[in-house]
Amino acid sequence: MQQSGAAGGRGCALFPVLGVLFFQGVHIVLSLEIHADAHVRGYVGEKIKLKCTFKSTSAVTDRLTIDWTYRPPSSSRAESIFHYQSFQYPTTAGTFRDRISWVGNVYKGDASISISNPTIKDNGTFSCAVKNPPDVHHNIPMTELTVTERGFGTMLSSVALLSILVFVPSAVVVALLLVRMGRKAAGLKKRSRSGYKKSSIEVSDDTDQEEEDACMARLCVRCAECLDSDYEETY
Repeated sequence: MQQSGAAGGRGCALFPVLGVLFFQGVHIVLSLEIHADAHVRGYVGEKIKLKCTFKSTSAVTDRLTIDWTYRPPSSSRAESIFHYQSFQYPTTAGTFRDRISWVGNVYKGDASISISNPTIKDNGTFSCAVKNPPDVHHNIPMTELTVTERGFGTMLSSVALLSILVFVPSAVVVALLLVRMGRKAAGLKKRSRSGYKKSSIEVSDDTDQEEEDACMARLCVRCAECLDSDYEETY
C-alpha cells in the first residue's frame, strides 16, 4: 500500500475497504458501519424514502450526529439538506425546503429520511454520514435517486390489477348464483309437471333459499359499485 505524499513525509491516505481503513499502512477496523440503497427510484409527487442504517460498537448518546447531503448531477458541490443531533434539523433553504422529513430511529440504528413532493429536479446523489463518538471512522454510502413521471403503462397496470381483484370474486359469486337459480328453476318445473305439492317445511326452506339468493345478488351489486368508485378515484 502506497502512502500519499513524498517518501518520509507526513502525508496520509484513507481507503475504506470492507470495513477497514488503511492509515499510513496501519489497519484500522471500522467501529461504525453505514448502509444505504445504492439506487432509489421514485415518481413525481409521490413521497420517497431514502433508507440509511448504521451499526455502532458504542451506545447511542446525545453526541451522535447524522448528516445528509445532496449533489445534483451537473455539479460537484454538495449541499447539506438534513442534520440530526438529539433533534432533527431539516434544511430551511434551497429546493428541499419544507420537504425533508425524519423517519428514522437512532436507537434502532435507523437514519432514514423522506422527500415529499419530489420532482425530476431532485435527481442526483445523496449521502448519509453518521458519527457516534468515539466511533467516528466509517464509510459514507451514496444513494443515486432517479425521479420520473408515472407513465400510462404503470397506471394501466394498476387499473388492471384492481379489475382482477374485484371482477374475479364477483364473477365467482355470479356463477354460483346462476347455478343455484338454474337448479331451483329445474326443480320447480319438474314438480309442477308431476302435480307435486310442497310441505310446510319445504315452503320454509324455499323462503330461506330466496333470502340467500337475494343476499348474494346484493353482494354482486355492491362489488360492481366498489369497482366503479375505485375506477373513478384512479383517474
